Amino acid sequence: MKIIANNLLSEAEQKAVVEMRHAMHREPELSNNEWKTQQRIRETLERFGLTGAKTFHKTGLYVDIEGLAPGPRRSVAVRGDIDALPIEETRDDLSYRSQVQGLMHACGHDMHASIAMGAALAFHRMREKFSGKLRVFFQPAEEAEPLGGRSVADGGLLSGFDAAIGFHVKTDLPAGMYGARAGAVTKSADQFALKLIGTMAHGAKPHAGVDAIAMAGAFINEVQKVVSREMPFDDGAIITIGTISGGEATNIICPSVTMTGTIRTSSAERRTLLVQRVREIAEGVAGMHRGRAEFSHRLGEPPVVNDATMVERFRRLVLEAVGNDKFSDKKSPTAGGGSDDFGFYSSCVPSIYFWFGSEEPGNESGVHTPTFGASDDLLVPTAELTVRYCLEMLSS
Repeated sequence: MKIIANNLLSEAEQKAVVEMRHAMHREPELSNNEWKTQQRIRETLERFGLTGAKTFHKTGLYVDIEGLAPGPRRSVAVRGDIDALPIEETRDDLSYRSQVQGLMHACGHDMHASIAMGAALAFHRMREKFSGKLRVFFQPAEEAEPLGGRSVADGGLLSGFDAAIGFHVKTDLPAGMYGARAGAVTKSADQFALKLIGTMAHGAKPHAGVDAIAMAGAFINEVQKVVSREMPFDDGAIITIGTISGGEATNIICPSVTMTGTIRTSSAERRTLLVQRVREIAEGVAGMHRGRAEFSHRLGEPPVVNDATMVERFRRLVLEAVGNDKFSDKKSPTAGGGSDDFGFYSSCVPSIYFWFGSEEPGNESGVHTPTFGASDDLLVPTAELTVRYCLEMLSS
């Protein structure tokens, strides 16, 4: 892989970026428990003279760097997430492999936070050369509720800001390439819980009861028609039943079944409709079987929606700084229905969520797998590209 570096990070800053990645990877922490990570980030910032970092969402930090140069007083935010996943790492070839049994950075958040750190350190050193304000979020709990991104939005931490920048490693994009697309690039992820209630009876007398398992089977079949018959094809809506439980014995008509799942869509407008239709089908199926339905839901992260102007500016920067063949706006053939709580940021201010590729020999595994890995060589070039992009956004 050809390394493109613009010398925007000093040698000491580059070293700190890589050291941060390795330290986080060795000691991964789950969502809402990132205490050591928080302290490590604070100590690194202070070692470079960047004080005043503020706590949010208990285990998160954000730091402001105020430019001292004359010019427009724009404000731009950068997000790097910091939490890990409950997956056992099987990469024996990494010198910095996870030392915590059952946990690993299987989604690249150790890289994201380290890139954000590089941006913070570079801007602090260059504060006399830019105007405006850069706020860098080291955000916890992207993977699990309560979500850190929701705290950013609900806490008004983007109030008055002009733009937000997020990024994510992409395992089916070649290492050294970058990608972005205008519009929705992830889906919302809303959770629901359903209890279908029937009446217990002896298995030899099914007419004397109301079978909750029969209700559950009908619901599972019918609810998928919301996707196939009521949603536009290009929405890519997904309804997933993730858990199901019911029944007490082989010879008893089951009196209740519980299930939980997720509802995903790339359309902010159709989120409410999808949840409503799942509820209506649950209640309708239960009524048809002479039973009852208890339905509840919780809104998760909204879809990440990229601002078209920011994407175009990023595209031009990649072509200029990295190479004419290093930008992709193509939708991946393996793209799924993933979500990211950066959607809370993009719902507050114009935003871009770009990808940096990691696919190369030895690093072909997808995220959320025990063999996921990505080269350290991606860190500094991506941090420097982020710095250049932030400088452009602050100067316009």
